[in-house]
Amino acid sequence: MKKKKLSLDKRKYLGKTKIFFVSRLNKEEESCILIVLMEAIIMSKIVKFGGSSLADATQFQKVYDIIKSDKDRRFVVPSAPGKRFKDDTKVTDLLYKIFYAKTKNEFHLYFDQLKERFLDIIEGLHIDISLEEDFLAIQKALEDGTSEDYIVSRGEYLNGKILAAYLGFEFIDAKDVIFIDEDGRYDAKKTDPILSQKLESVSYAVIPGFYGSLNDDSGQIKAFSRGGSDVTGSIVAKNGKVDLYENWTDVSGFLIADPRIVKNPDVIETITYKELRELSYMGASVLHENSVFPVRKEGIPIHIKNTNRPQDPGTLIVESTCHKPAHVITGIAGKQGFATVMIEKDMMNSEIGFGRKVLQVFEDYHVSFEHMPSGIDTMTVIVNTEEFIDKEQDILAGLHRSVHPDSIILESDLSLIAVVGRGMKASRGTAARVFKALAKENINIKMIDQGSSELNIIIGVRNCYFKPAIKAIYKEFIDNERDGL
Repeated sequence: MKKKKLSLDKRKYLGKTKIFFVSRLNKEEESCILIVLMEAIIMSKIVKFGGSSLADATQFQKVYDIIKSDKDRRFVVPSAPGKRFKDDTKVTDLLYKIFYAKTKNEFHLYFDQLKERFLDIIEGLHIDISLEEDFLAIQKALEDGTSEDYIVSRGEYLNGKILAAYLGFEFIDAKDVIFIDEDGRYDAKKTDPILSQKLESVSYAVIPGFYGSLNDDSGQIKAFSRGGSDVTGSIVAKNGKVDLYENWTDVSGFLIADPRIVKNPDVIETITYKELRELSYMGASVLHENSVFPVRKEGIPIHIKNTNRPQDPGTLIVESTCHKPAHVITGIAGKQGFATVMIEKDMMNSEIGFGRKVLQVFEDYHVSFEHMPSGIDTMTVIVNTEEFIDKEQDILAGLHRSVHPDSIILESDLSLIAVVGRGMKASRGTAARVFKALAKENINIKMIDQGSSELNIIIGVRNCYFKPAIKAIYKEFIDNERDGL
């Protein structure tokens, strides 16, 4: 980046550090400057590494270099080793195979593969550590009828021990400091005082992700749902009182659209927690959905980075920002497999309690709804097809008994697409641009819903138009804006 003459009237401040912005800088330059300067004033960080970042000794070495390059990276949360190549098996999947092995030969085959994975990492790193006692303990636990949670957590546990030895950091077993209820939810009341005290007493530590102890004082291992290492990272960030949570993975940030649908989509430079929530709910995946909440409460930013390309700016996730987005929309995400239940009844709008009665029927059969667009004499409930299909006739009968509709029309074959962006609030005609983009591709919109926050627009299209619709919206808001069209 070439130096540019700075005008004093463009002087801004971030915290106690002076930052100079020049209007001639492009968005990528501004984003890089923001991240660099932010990191310059950070005093404490937590780093979480996904399974692909710790798949083998070579990846471990990359992680070592990243951590050691910044003394502020104090707490490390590792996942279990992921795939080394396309057809490889993740360690967590291998542990499931061990747990459900039907014969002794099958058990020993998978267990030997497990030992080999970790021994290969140790030998490749040339470190003096033995896991033999741990392997014996796992084998004995299986013989004694241990739980599935215990077995599948051993990937993070063993990887954590290796990484701590390699870095020269203290190893903290997550079972001693993180507590989880029977439903797999983080027990903040019990965890926070114990974990906070422990983190205050150490300078540098490795805490395995994904698991903790059941909160009933039994000492039994309890796991979060898969992807739960992100949750662990968030909990450690909160209780470690860090200034930044770095989440290292195999992508260079949060992508505007699914790369399986849109070729080489742009990376989102800065995204708010609210935008992330909307996109994650509709299927976009970088972080475990529940991992946002502990850090969001504390106002801790999350920085998504690529272990294999640490020089890339990545994506900064923040509570709020004045940083102008690069585009009107921040991201596009969607899900397939929805059904619509359209209830028709003359004068339903004047019937007090009509909507409540309708939703009560769905609640009685434990079916949640996604959206509920309505007209004067129609009300449509959008539901997940898999949840609804086996209960559809019972629900239809319940609706007839409860609200006495003139007719009920069912349709499946629906996909929902979320167009999300904080820039939409200040931009006119966003919905019109969505309609135009889809009309150009002869895609009919079955449903549209816009929240009062003006943060997102939800559209429904037939499943066969799912991918073409996302491509059309991306072209309209990203490609055309970049080309000045």
